[in-house]
Amino acid sequence: MTDGTPLRTDTPPSPDAAPRPAGARFGFLLTSSGLSNLADGVLKVGLPLAALTYTDSPTLVAGVTLALGLPWLLLALPAGALADRADRRAAMLGANVARAALLGLLAVLLVLDTGSIGALYALAFCVGAAETVYDTAAQSILPQVVARERLSRANGRLHAVELTANQFVGPPLGGLLVALGAAVAFAAPAALWLVAVGALLLVRGRFRVERPTRTTVRADVAEGLRFLWRHRLLRTFAVLVGVSNLATSASFAAFVLFAVGPDSPMGLSEPGYGLLLTATAAGSLVGALAADRVERLLGRVWALRLSVLGFGALVGVPALTAAPFPVGAGFLVGGVSIAVWNVVTVSLRQRVTPDTLLGRVNSAYRLVAWGTMPLGAALGGLLGEFLGLRAVFALMALVIVTPLAALARLDEAALSDTRTVNG
Repeated sequence: MTDGTPLRTDTPPSPDAAPRPAGARFGFLLTSSGLSNLADGVLKVGLPLAALTYTDSPTLVAGVTLALGLPWLLLALPAGALADRADRRAAMLGANVARAALLGLLAVLLVLDTGSIGALYALAFCVGAAETVYDTAAQSILPQVVARERLSRANGRLHAVELTANQFVGPPLGGLLVALGAAVAFAAPAALWLVAVGALLLVRGRFRVERPTRTTVRADVAEGLRFLWRHRLLRTFAVLVGVSNLATSASFAAFVLFAVGPDSPMGLSEPGYGLLLTATAAGSLVGALAADRVERLLGRVWALRLSVLGFGALVGVPALTAAPFPVGAGFLVGGVSIAVWNVVTVSLRQRVTPDTLLGRVNSAYRLVAWGTMPLGAALGGLLGEFLGLRAVFALMALVIVTPLAALARLDEAALSDTRTVNG
């Protein structure tokens, strides 16, 4: 990339990786993704419960979840460089084999009663590292499997399958498996990842992007960051997602105190609280399935503008009322909005980013999106302590809808431009 020179991003990929219409290959990719996310959903329940076999410290138990998510902050950028250097399907295969082997080892440790909380942390971190490789490569391989004009529909279907497996089916299945035994709860996702490997092997083709010169990983990461920063649209969307995730995390950091217990404003029981949270997941499922139609009906610009208002409803309604039904309705609308936003912006990112840079741009984008979440949680806790929870909800809703000013300047022509727009 040369400084100050617009770079065409519609250069066709290599013949071996040329995108084809969705068909059997996309079906196998969809199956593999569903199985992988089902394993993730089971693991979310299994890991904290496994920690309880070694400690009753809330901090140490929570640390397992931290270890699982930490690789997204530490390894996302190198994972993006790997996705642009290696065959993307091979990277996904290797990540799932690694995750299966790691959980198989954990199941053996539990059976032999030779594990420890430290070993659980190490295994959780390694599983999380493999997840960063898999997810980055999976998001980058799609334009090589599906024609670019079908990306919105394909992303919607993928998002729906992943959400169903990860949030609706996986956690209850994980609870059932834990009841059968901790070792079973980890052997099952290991087996699911191996079956996912089998489905992925049926996605025929070569998915390494040809690159003209050899470079260092450091140079690769820097190039991806420069591209994201210099592309006005992608930079704008990355900032908006980072701000939105910060505000959402701040709002929900202590939302349980607002919702659960006889002395809380909402007065929900624990099961009622769980049911309330499923409204967001249900909305996301509806939004994922409808995103392609919404995009065609309203256009991308209005779909994105309304999505931002939906984000505001997600965090802002509790500032106005503690009644469960209006809050649940806000969560439902917010879930729809999250899915529509994700499908539209991910598809756009896949269209305008060169294949040779897609892995690095995806990982840099996700680093911004995910890196603001722990900051938001800390901010929400502090603001809630000094201002009260309702004030946090109101402030964060304002933070979310303020970026509408940036979207007001967008039009369909700007979203259809496949060139880098230097800011």
